[in-house]
Amino acid sequence: MTIGIVSLGCAKNLVNTEQMMYLLTQAGYTVLGETENVDAVIVNTCGFIDSAKMEAIDTIIELGKARDRGDFKKLIVTGCLSERYKTEMLDEMPEVDAVVGVGSFEDIVETVEAVLAGADRVAKFGDINTPVSETKRIITTSHAWAYIKVAEGCDNRCAFCIIPQLRGKFRSRPIEAIVEEAKALAAHGIKELILVAQDTTRYGLDLYGRHRLSELLNALCAIEEFKWIRLHYLYPDAISDELIDTIASNDKILNYVDMPIQHISDDVLVKMNRRGNGAEVRALIKKLRDRIAGVVIRTSIIAGLPGEGETEFEELCQFLRSTKIERAGVFKYSPEEGTAAALMERPDSDIAQDRADYLRDIQSQVIDAFNDDRIGTVTTVLIEGVQQGRYYGRSYAESPDVDGYITVLGEKMKTNEFYDVRIIDIIDGEPVGEIV
Repeated sequence: MTIGIVSLGCAKNLVNTEQMMYLLTQAGYTVLGETENVDAVIVNTCGFIDSAKMEAIDTIIELGKARDRGDFKKLIVTGCLSERYKTEMLDEMPEVDAVVGVGSFEDIVETVEAVLAGADRVAKFGDINTPVSETKRIITTSHAWAYIKVAEGCDNRCAFCIIPQLRGKFRSRPIEAIVEEAKALAAHGIKELILVAQDTTRYGLDLYGRHRLSELLNALCAIEEFKWIRLHYLYPDAISDELIDTIASNDKILNYVDMPIQHISDDVLVKMNRRGNGAEVRALIKKLRDRIAGVVIRTSIIAGLPGEGETEFEELCQFLRSTKIERAGVFKYSPEEGTAAALMERPDSDIAQDRADYLRDIQSQVIDAFNDDRIGTVTTVLIEGVQQGRYYGRSYAESPDVDGYITVLGEKMKTNEFYDVRIIDIIDGEPVGEIV
């Protein structure tokens, strides 16, 4: 039997997809990233914001049409969209043969067997607050890099965010389990390890009663095979001096800080139910740049939240212009049912979109200036592939899937290997370099 699988959403969701692939393979199924000429298709969905929900729904509808054409027999929907709309999914989407919630992905083999045997409209929803699964997985990202999930769920309760209701309370994995998985990844050739969680900075707080991210990082750095270790989703209020020193003092930990701040106005941050204030964010950014050489900061910004007036928006614009955060993802506020922000006075959607577009224009100028300053510098690049006869790869300043690539001129380079590259030009917004 052959199963096609489609994974949508974030890196944390992808880890669950990879775990389901492992379970299915162990059960004797052949798992493909294709949806034609297979027995069943699994789509692992995101349900975070409107755009992610619409992508998932559109994908399900199109797959339903493919099923009706005979491309495959059964359609199974898993992940956050299933968890968010437990009853509505089967009631309102006749395309779907089974739904599996976030707390039940380990039941995927049983679910597949049931629907292929003729069971009608299967639904599985387990406890989303159980300890993080230690199920093995099949890596789908690269032969050179992989995500590793260090915790699941979230306790932050930001006013705009539905994640705690979908993924449960914050739960850290034991250090020993993470290190064991990391060693297995290293043994299979992984050279860049990317730590992910909803809030990586709070790693260990629930399990050990204190923050232990620095201790975990030191243990991972001791694994000889890793050359790069990258950190995602560090919340600003929990970035300690100890963590900054750990990043700054270890060559394996990349000088790249993914730190979602969402806004800079104190009034808006209060409405968002975020910890800390604008002055603390500004001070932290200065500290990071003072103490971590050449640090690249990535963040996320929400435009148009209820309560963001012209004054608050202009403060945000000035912040991006003056602080020059190297990488910022800007999102239009999406009112999500079940969140505190959804109960606030609904903002004008067009205004929110216009503000998001304006912020993206500002950020485009910032990244252009950042790239221009890189011309003439030498950086280490992980070569990832060849396209139209040209090699491409990433430096410490580019995280997979979100930051683009560096085009590298040269011949007979090996993919999944590191090279020193001098940046010589910027073409279409992306750096071009040559082997030193």
